[in-house]
Amino acid sequence: MSMELKGKVLQLLPLQSGMGKKGQWKKQEFILETQAQYPKKVCLSVWGDKIDQYKISVGDVVTASLDIESREYNGRWYTEARAWKLEKNGPSATSAQSTDPIGDEPFVSNQQGTDDLPF
Repeated sequence: MSMELKGKVLQLLPLQSGMGKKGQWKKQEFILETQAQYPKKVCLSVWGDKIDQYKISVGDVVTASLDIESREYNGRWYTEARAWKLEKNGPSATSAQSTDPIGDEPFVSNQQGTDDLPF
C-alpha cells in the first residue's frame, strides 16, 4: 500500500543500526504531525542512504511518499510506515522542491458547461 502524507516533523527518534542477513542497516524514525482539521501524529521511518539524502530536521514541513507494510513475527503483527521519498515544503525548502499543497488551489468554475472528464 502506497500513499502520501504531509505534515510537520515534531521529533527525530534515535538512529538505529545493526547487522542483518544482507549486511549493515540503519533506520531513522521520526514523528510527523499531519496538517488536517484534527491533526494526527504518525511515526514514519527512513532507511539506509535516504537518511543522509533527505536530512530532515525538527520543524521541517514535508510531504512523505510512503509504503505501509505489516509483518508477522512469533505470532504477533508489526506495522511500519516507511518513507521512500521526502519533499521539504515551506521556508526551509528550495524553490525546486516547493509545491502548492493539494486543495489550496482556488476554485475555478467551468462557466461554459462543457465536461472535460476523460471517463
